Amino acid sequence: MTASPDALRQAPLYRVLHALAKGETSSEALTGACLAAIARDGHLNAWTWVDAAGALAAARASDDRRAEGKPLGRLDGVPIAVNDNFNVAGMPTSLGLPGHPGLADEDAHAVRRLRGAGAVFLGKTNIDEAAFGTVGRNPHHGDVRNPLHPDRAAGGASAGAAAAVAAGHAIAALGSDTLGAVRIPAAFCGLVAHKPTFGEISCRGMAPALRRLDCVGLVTRTVQDAGLLLPVLTGYDAGDPRSRKRRVPLAPPDWVPGELKAGVVADLSVLGVDASVAESFSAVMARVAPVFGSALPVALEVAPLEVAATRRAALLLMEAEILAAHETRLDGASTRLRWLLDFAKRKTAADFARADLRLDQHVVRVRRLFEQFDVLLLPTTAAPPPAYGADEPANLADLTALASLAGCPALSLPLPGGLGLQLVGAPGSDLRLLELAGVIAAVADTGE
Repeated sequence: MTASPDALRQAPLYRVLHALAKGETSSEALTGACLAAIARDGHLNAWTWVDAAGALAAARASDDRRAEGKPLGRLDGVPIAVNDNFNVAGMPTSLGLPGHPGLADEDAHAVRRLRGAGAVFLGKTNIDEAAFGTVGRNPHHGDVRNPLHPDRAAGGASAGAAAAVAAGHAIAALGSDTLGAVRIPAAFCGLVAHKPTFGEISCRGMAPALRRLDCVGLVTRTVQDAGLLLPVLTGYDAGDPRSRKRRVPLAPPDWVPGELKAGVVADLSVLGVDASVAESFSAVMARVAPVFGSALPVALEVAPLEVAATRRAALLLMEAEILAAHETRLDGASTRLRWLLDFAKRKTAADFARADLRLDQHVVRVRRLFEQFDVLLLPTTAAPPPAYGADEPANLADLTALASLAGCPALSLPLPGGLGLQLVGAPGSDLRLLELAGVIAAVADTGE
């Protein structure tokens, strides 16, 4: 029995793994189909670097291993996209900036883990300039187009990663998430995104935006796919000063949904959430209520957290870190980026200390929330995808920032119209969050 490579490139990861294991297709055929789609869809501006020769060579090597009955790992032969802020040996890491930075000598830690499992790397995907944005805008490599909603923004900063998976260029993508950079584009492009607990996946070899918040993020077609990738990537890395060394394993997926204490964000209009987003969120909450049995979701007021103001404090720290980490790369940066970074130059050391203290306060407040609740439910974005080329909404990342600022795991499920349903758990509850997201996706028919 054979499976069409052109159909498989748009299939979930678990289906692709089955097809490769059963010999229904080859990695070379699947990789070739992905590369052909990338070439056809150049108008999406999803890619900044494509290594066709390298990908096909890796695919053929995978097929040889399978023929010998010696697959390298669970992802052997699977075509993967990588955000252009991760180092991949032999490829440039543009960080969405102009110029050619040279070729990376070695893989980022997360890339090395995927390579060790047999993944085939197609190339690097487009991001907002310096990974600083929410709509996929890049004046040097072109703005990313949304394959699902062509007249709408693709989201950002991991815009190219989401567009690549949505268009069937890759089976899954490795992205980055500082304040929502995988969850926003995944929602806009009809995909699943998982931002793990802070420090759960090493960020070594990933160009920093704000190391205090930076996370490796996963963009997939289904929750199950994210669950397949997470174990490959997690683990302590002594080379990353923020890598999370667990005393105990990740909390197992042992929640009884009918006994869950769920907090549902209720003050959406106060938070500036668009009426259409609030309506969609209320409708999906009505559909998933049976999941929680007698422990019905409780309305949760998050306005006192002042997430928008704390996110702005994080942006100040991000601007300072981009200056410190990438100053030699900023020649030729856009007027917009230079204006944002100039704001940080005018601030004092005390201003940065106050911003850092504000983030600490948010961490404590969210910890207290999880003394009352097992999971928080809220929309992924405050507004639908803006029109392509329109001004970037100021509050687009307010709802994703809630989890990022506290180091919590978060997962976004796709909803119609480029919207998303977001689940946030306590640090370390990634596996439980994935299990619950799978149940909710099935009950709510999210289309993932």
